[in-house]
Amino acid sequence: MAKMVDIAAKEDVPRRAMAVGDLVLRRETVRAIRAGEVPKGDPVHTAEVAALQAVKRTSEALPHCHPVPITGASAVLALGADRVTATCEVAATYKTGVEMEALYGCAVALLTVWDMVKSLEKDDEGQYPTARIENLRVAAKEKGHA
Repeated sequence: MAKMVDIAAKEDVPRRAMAVGDLVLRRETVRAIRAGEVPKGDPVHTAEVAALQAVKRTSEALPHCHPVPITGASAVLALGADRVTATCEVAATYKTGVEMEALYGCAVALLTVWDMVKSLEKDDEGQYPTARIENLRVAAKEKGHA
């Protein structure tokens, strides 16, 4: 039996969560992102917008996740030498937390970058020997602090 947890008796409380994760790429791919040479366009800004879209639609993708009235969200991507790091923060005043929204936003941001740079990451056999998502996690969460 599948069911959503009944949260009706819980009080609305200010909540905040931050998720982070990395997409490991070839150094040449990161250089192409920096130089604006990705054929599909700018993966950083596209992924930041995709993360915000994902945050708002988390309950559509995760069947046990309640729709949460988001009061604020941000997504920031940073380029390292061999990776893109995504950070997604989500806030709401509600009966349940926003960790899944932050994680989902972060994951979608990283997947968006991967989709946009996949032509640069493929080897001669069409495989992705370097590209991988790592360290996707909830880095911080708060409950009850305005």
